[in-house]
Amino acid sequence: MDIAYSVNGAPIRLTAERWHHIVNSHDEMAGYYDDCLETVENPDLVLPGTRGSLKAIKGYGRKGYLVVIYREVRQDDGFIVTAYFVDRIDRRKALWRR
Repeated sequence: MDIAYSVNGAPIRLTAERWHHIVNSHDEMAGYYDDCLETVENPDLVLPGTRGSLKAIKGYGRKGYLVVIYREVRQDDGFIVTAYFVDRIDRRKALWRR
C-alpha cells in the first residue's frame, strides 16, 4: 500500500486490492501505478465525482487524460476508488485548478 496526499492535504491510500481492481477493469492502466499516485498529489485539476468522491485529472498527451477517482473519508484518511484514461473532460465544474 502506498499513500499520496491530495490537494486538500488528506492522505489517500492505494491498496493492493484497489490496484488489482483497476488493472482488471482497465487493461490500459497496467504500468501506471506511480502515475495514479502522482495524479492525486499533483493534478492539473480536480472535479467533483459521485457520492462525495473527487476526480484528480492529469493531461497525458495523445493518451488523453488520466482520471483518478478517490474519496476523502476524513481529513486524515482517504482511498483511491479507480482510475482510467478518457479523451475529454468538462473543465467547467473544476473544484481546484493548478
